[in-house]
Parts: sequence; structure tokens; C-alpha cells
Amino acid sequence: MPIRQIISELEKNMQKTVEYLKNELRSVRTGRASPGLVENLHVEYYGTMTPLKQLATVVCPDPGSLIIKPFDVSCLKEIEKAIKNSELSLAPLPDGKMIRLNIPPLSEERRKQLVQQVRQMCEKVKVTIRNVRRDGIKTLEDAEKSKSITEDDRDRGKKEVDELTRKYTGQIDEIMTGKSGEIMSD
Repeated sequence: MPIRQIISELEKNMQKTVEYLKNELRSVRTGRASPGLVENLHVEYYGTMTPLKQLATVVCPDPGSLIIKPFDVSCLKEIEKAIKNSELSLAPLPDGKMIRLNIPPLSEERRKQLVQQVRQMCEKVKVTIRNVRRDGIKTLEDAEKSKSITEDDRDRGKKEVDELTRKYTGQIDEIMTGKSGEIMSD
């Protein structure tokens, strides 16, 4: 396996890891309402667990509330139940054909807890990036042992893997700083 192919594969894996983090952080509550807060909640719909975004539109009319309008009004109760059972600690207010969610402001203590949660999530993703790095270096070493690549190619590949690792851990740090700032600001 040539070096370019190995490096390309590693970069794809690292990109997927960062995208996963971004997606996960959408569900972390900040001081203002965001459709990302609830759109990945799973609702039991005709016996199947379905993401809320496939069952309804979620709009944010103002920074303190969300409105959920199901495509099929018959699933209103299931959506309400999923919100109540979630870890969001929000009280859904059914309003005929839609559900309104009022997002209360966060206390300073809760904000600090959320920032800590974000840091833990980011650290887990960094560990995943480092595992990808370790696997990549092992692949390079195996390729060199099997005489697919030269020792110089292996060393160049290791340097590129380290650069990729620094690049993506830097992105994770930026994401963490941005999200933490978003949580702590009013």
C-alpha cells in the first residue's frame, strides 16, 4: 500500500472523527435555543425508533423557545414522550398541532458542568485521533517490513501522520473553545 493511500485513509478517518464531534456537540445545550438540541432525539413511530428531524420541522422563533411541527399530527404524543424522557430536562407544551419548548436560561453552575462535558467529549475524540495515528504508524512500519516502502518513505509518512494529528487535534481544540465560549456567554 503506497504512502499516499495510507495517509489519505488516515486523513479521512480523522475528518470523520471531527465531523462526529461537531454533530455530537449540536445536542449540547447552550444559553439559547437551537434546533440541533432536539432534532436527533429518537421517537418511537409505529414501532420504529426514528430521529425527530424525520418526523417534524423544528424552528426557533426566538432565542428562548423551539416549535416542533410534526408532519403527521398523530405522532404528537410520541414526540412529547421522547422529549420528556430525554436528558434535556425540558417540559414540552403541546399546542394542538405543534409542541412548544421553552428553553430556560442556564445557571452558572450548569454552564460550568456543560463546559466540562464538552471538554470530556473533545478529549475522547482526541484519543480516537491518536488511535488513528497509532494505527497509521503501525501500517507504515508493516509496509516497510514487507518491503512495500523504503525506510525513508516510512519516516516521511510518520512525519505526515504527526502533522495530520496536530492539525486535527488543533481543530478539536478550536471547536472546544468555541463551544465553551458559546455556553458561557449569555
